[in-house]
Amino acid sequence: MDRETQVSEVLGVNMEKWYARSADDALVFWETHPNEGLSNKEAAVRLEKFGFNELEEKQKTVWWKRFLAQFQDFMVLVLLGATLISAFLGEYVDAVTILAIVLINAVLGFIQEYRAEQSMEALKKLAAPTARVVRNGTVQHIPARELVPGDILSLEAGDKLAADGRLVSTHSLEIEEAALTGESLPVRKESDKQFQEDSPLGDRKNMVFSGTSVTRGRGLAVVCATGMATEVGHIAKMIQSSETEETPLQRRLEQLGRLLVWGCLGICLVVVITGLIKGEPILLMLMAGISLAVAAIPEGLPAIVTVALALGVQRMIKRNAIVRKLPAVETLGCTTVICSDKTGTLTQNVMTVRSIYSGNSLFDVTGAGYEIKGQFLLNQKDVDSKKDKCLQKTLMIGALCNNSVLKQNNVSITGIWRRLTGGGNNGMSVEGDPTEGALIVAAAKAGIWKSDLEKNENRIAEIPFESERRRMSILYHGPEGDILYTKGAPDTILDLCRYQYTSRGETPLTPDGAAAIAAASDQMASQALRVLAVAYRRVAKAEAAQISEEVERELVFAGLVGMIDPPREEVKTAIMTCRQAGIKAVMITGDHKNTAIAIARELTIYKDESNKSLTGKELDALDDSQLARIVNEVTVYARVSPAHKLRIVRALKRNGHIVAMTGDGVNDAPAIKEADIGVSMGITGTDVTKEASSMILMDDNFATIVAAVEEGRGIYENIRKFIRYLLACNIGEVLTMFIAAVAGMPLPLIPVQILWVNLVTDGLPAMALGIDPRERDIMNRPPRHPGESVFSRGLSRKIISRGTQIGLSTVAVFAFGYYIQNDIALARTMAFCTLVFSQMFHVFDCRSEMMTIFEVGLFSNKFLVAAVTCSTIMQIAVVYTPFLSGIFETVPMSLYDWAIVLTVSGWTFILGAIKHFVFRRRSVVRRAAIGYNK
Repeated sequence: MDRETQVSEVLGVNMEKWYARSADDALVFWETHPNEGLSNKEAAVRLEKFGFNELEEKQKTVWWKRFLAQFQDFMVLVLLGATLISAFLGEYVDAVTILAIVLINAVLGFIQEYRAEQSMEALKKLAAPTARVVRNGTVQHIPARELVPGDILSLEAGDKLAADGRLVSTHSLEIEEAALTGESLPVRKESDKQFQEDSPLGDRKNMVFSGTSVTRGRGLAVVCATGMATEVGHIAKMIQSSETEETPLQRRLEQLGRLLVWGCLGICLVVVITGLIKGEPILLMLMAGISLAVAAIPEGLPAIVTVALALGVQRMIKRNAIVRKLPAVETLGCTTVICSDKTGTLTQNVMTVRSIYSGNSLFDVTGAGYEIKGQFLLNQKDVDSKKDKCLQKTLMIGALCNNSVLKQNNVSITGIWRRLTGGGNNGMSVEGDPTEGALIVAAAKAGIWKSDLEKNENRIAEIPFESERRRMSILYHGPEGDILYTKGAPDTILDLCRYQYTSRGETPLTPDGAAAIAAASDQMASQALRVLAVAYRRVAKAEAAQISEEVERELVFAGLVGMIDPPREEVKTAIMTCRQAGIKAVMITGDHKNTAIAIARELTIYKDESNKSLTGKELDALDDSQLARIVNEVTVYARVSPAHKLRIVRALKRNGHIVAMTGDGVNDAPAIKEADIGVSMGITGTDVTKEASSMILMDDNFATIVAAVEEGRGIYENIRKFIRYLLACNIGEVLTMFIAAVAGMPLPLIPVQILWVNLVTDGLPAMALGIDPRERDIMNRPPRHPGESVFSRGLSRKIISRGTQIGLSTVAVFAFGYYIQNDIALARTMAFCTLVFSQMFHVFDCRSEMMTIFEVGLFSNKFLVAAVTCSTIMQIAVVYTPFLSGIFETVPMSLYDWAIVLTVSGWTFILGAIKHFVFRRRSVVRRAAIGYNK
């Protein structure tokens, strides 16, 4: 019987739910003692039974098998066949080009799969290299991988935990769990409490978890889970079980490739059979059919898609976004929902004082983060903090009753350092508790520095914070004698106060005064602020000599301080832009519901009661079908676990959404991998999250996501442009041969000419379309429907009509040369040039689906102009260079012949130019007539 089954039968609790049992239950079950721990012999037995404390991985595929798997795609196999055919025909350049395209795509796919496997390696890095345990009655340091259930962990500030455990004892123990739960503040741990079995991860305050860090205090914990049984191990399982799906673009291009290949092969077969029936030589028709197949199948499509995405990636890097998987660029462009973690993504992950109540006045404090700049406002008017002694007193107590240190570039900020640096705000950080750091920064905004205060006051003793007491105090000796400074929970501090500090000095605290303070505290709390009260009292020398909790009485209330982890300044604008673009923003956080909603309201994510919010408990009460019914209405999820995040992402995807998931903690990794596109934070993000993601934000800025969406949309539109161009051109080439064969004409193009057309038209011009500038209104359009075909919005009609026009035009010119001028060589040369130049004119039409090339700007894409110029020169060289004309069997054309070729090739372009300039001139004249000038 395994250990988990034994736990369930003996104690009636799942192995994962030790938080619902007492510490004694855990000690009894694991047969250990907090003072003795396990013996080395027993630890060795358990190590053999439970295995090493490390994360397991799926069996890896041998690298060469993974590489060969890249060649199993149907389109790739066809391209390899085309390579052999081209080599057989002696077209070695074409064969090498196609082979290079196939190999590049295979290498890219291989690298992406290899990077995906690094998620597990990153998770392993979370484990601490060593652990401090009690064994044989002494504290020992052992390799973390040798920890076993039943070991007693000895915890101290600075330790990184290597296993999950049930706390046995605590002394002011606080643990930073942001990477696992998403909470921005360290969690105060309590060993003597028990919690409900349905308590979310963030509320299990009698447990410690692998991958988290001790920020304060000390404690003992009995190890209850190691390796894959830990919370981090559960995340690893979810990452492994999450399947990486193809993006919409990949699915559509695969379907398109299959359709085009079979269609082109069918038409080529008809051309060959028709020619043979007419009595054409077998070898000639076979070579013509093969050449037409090579030219008609858009083997350049995968390469151009890859290049377009790669160029988009380069532009995104300049906008602080690193794309790890090329197709993710397109996927982000059609995203309908962005699920974002709150802490560090939407917010700054820096506690900031927002409100101060002192002297019966409520002050607003401006500024963000650790920057030492901001104003103190009273009734929306700026006040001089140095002239308000009540405000000064409150800020001074916050600075002195404090164990944190404000640093700049990792150097403590003292008076000398401030003078040397000029008081700049770059590189600011806090060493210690973030809440205390916020108090230091608020005081600094008023010119109050702890280092200056301590020149006159000497710190004597401290009564540390305890969860039972809900307060801390520090005793100082100064010119006015011994003074005790205290801070803590408002209700606790208020009960200990007998006096109140006002503009008149110390006055008795009346019931009305206490009620006003309580009302101010409630008002701050309703705004999701974390509220602390500060107070003081003078202490007699006798009391100071034997300081204890007894001195924390008859305090003088000084003020209330309300703080919060504020939203990033630029995020609100980014979310408004997302809304304008038809993208829904959803906040998913491990923080408390009230705090989450307050931040969401400020960011306009949660606008009114039409938006819904759910907690982890409420999610657990819903089955998948119930969640799917309401998921479209929920904009805030609070107190959630990694499993909850997976459920949310999956529910959104079942409703047809393309989901982007952003985050930075380990807890985000499974959902990031499950989402259509995972976005991780480059600065605060863990290695696990980065490896599981498709894109990394270098500046951790939500606004960068909007830039990525814009790039993604632009890239997709460019992909549509060259799909329109390539397919219309290929249809024109196929129809040219097909119509001529059906009409009983000779071959209008010989095989080598067909391959040349494919080279000069499908190469540089198509590539230049991939870097076409974005259209100006691209972020004013709604997201594409996830099921939208790449041929939607009339693209298929445009492709077929233009391809038919190119084919008919080419056949018409060939017929003119063959039947009117009675010259087969001239007819083929004219048809050859008509086919090429029809495509050169068409490439400019493809730049926009709604505007003419003259509205877009003929020279706004200089690369395209250069590409067309290069292709034109190459085509003219084939006609007039003796060596090349001999190979391609061309003859020189007269000006009359060129006039026919260019008129037939570019009549739509010429007509568009006439319409544009005529109507534009009429519009200008009409505006001038009515006196309007714009």
